[in-house]
This record gives sequence, structure tokens and C-alpha cells, in this order.
Amino acid sequence: MGWEYLWIILIVCAAACAVGFKKFVYFLSIGYGFAIAAGAITVTIITLVKGMAVGQEWFLFLQAALFLAYGVRLSGFLLVRELKSAGYRKTMANEIKADKKMPIFVLATIWICVAVLYTAQLCPMFFRYYNGGNAGVYVVPLIGVAVSVAGLILESIGDKQKSAQKTENPNMVATKGLYKIVRCPNYFGEITFWTGIFISGIPVYRGVGQWIVAILAYICIFYIMINGAQRLDRRQEKRYGADPAYRAYADHTPLILPLIPICHIGKYKEE
Repeated sequence: MGWEYLWIILIVCAAACAVGFKKFVYFLSIGYGFAIAAGAITVTIITLVKGMAVGQEWFLFLQAALFLAYGVRLSGFLLVRELKSAGYRKTMANEIKADKKMPIFVLATIWICVAVLYTAQLCPMFFRYYNGGNAGVYVVPLIGVAVSVAGLILESIGDKQKSAQKTENPNMVATKGLYKIVRCPNYFGEITFWTGIFISGIPVYRGVGQWIVAILAYICIFYIMINGAQRLDRRQEKRYGADPAYRAYADHTPLILPLIPICHIGKYKEE
């Protein structure tokens, strides 16, 4: 299982997402990107120092670059939005009371849980080299990388299109571009990215423990994205629900998974 190395990765991920002690939502946003990028660098260093990636260095660097691009893009985008968008800060403060002080033991619990999750998300990369990999067998791993790249592109385009449309019309949700296909293309891109990561490790998972870690990490990120889409849907219903243009869009556009006609998750109470 490689616990002696997983502990190192866990410590690095925990340190990278410790920014959440400033504002707890950072554990799941800015700190998330930092942790994935830092964790990938750590996996790369461990595998090179321990000679686990002999003959597979090119693929190791490809995976590391993918995680770095993911983490840097995510944290960079969120930092810019946090610093420049007063409207976004106000919305999030109202939604989750981000400025409310939380007991230190609650913050510590959240911190430990997310650090464990981020470490688990990096395990498909680590397990490949810890298990000796399958040097020369790259078809499935490369398919996984391609899926992850597609997810990263979807996220990037979705975030860019949303920012542009909200600047143009701050009183309406984004409805153009990828948003014609799905209301949360950035969340769908996130799911796609981690689907690719899971696929890339399929040929090298060994034993029940490694399969459980990889599957649980994937299920957790899928659930987090569905839950995030649901919360976004709820906020939009409260703000735009009476707008006929919004109703026409939201009631006929899939929320998070394209071609699956689920436009809302859960019911909303009239206030």
C-alpha cells in the first residue's frame, strides 16, 4: 500500500491546504488546488528518488504536469475571483457565512478530512509507480490522461465563459457557449478530469485496499460536485426564479451531466 510514502504526501497536502484556517471555504477551494499541485510534486520526487519510475519517467512527468496545470489553474482562478469580485464574496458570505468564526477543533477536523481526500485523489498516480507500473503498457493510462485533459479544458472554458457573461450581464446566469449544453460545465469538467485520473490507474491497482482508496476518492469528488451543483441551483432559484428567461433556461437545460435531463436536484421551499 505504501503507507510510509502516503504519510509524506498527506503531510504535504495538509500543509498546502492549511490556508483554510484563514477562511474555512479555502480548504475546499484555493487550498484544494494548492494541495493537488503540491501533492503531485511530492509523488514525483518520491518516485524519482526511490527509483520507482525507471523506464516510465516520461509518463510520470506527463502526469505531474497534468496535476500541476489543474492545481495552478484552479487556485489561480479562485484567487482572482476572490480578490476582484465583490459580488461573488457577498454571495458566498450570505450562502455559507464564510466570515463566521468556527471552533478550532471543527476547522482541524475539516482540515484532516480534506487532506486525506486529496491524498486519496493522488493515489492512482502514486500506485502506478509504487506497484512497479506496467512499463510499455500505456493504452489505458493514456486514455485516462486524454479524458483528464478534456475535463481540464472544459473547466477552463466554462469558467472563462461564465466570467465573461456575468461581466456582460450580472443580473442573469450564464446561458451561452458550454452553458447551452449544461448549466454547470465547470463541475462536469471536474468530474471528467477525475474520471480520467481513475481510469489511468486501472491497470495498476493491486489488492482490495488500493481499489477501495481509488474508488472512494472518485465517489467523494463525484458527490462533492453533485452537491455543489445542487447548492448553486438553490442559490440561482432564490435569485432568478421569478425571471421568465431564467425559467425557460433552467427548466430545460441539464444541471451537471449533459444529455441527462435532470435540471434540478431536490425541492425548494417557498420563503
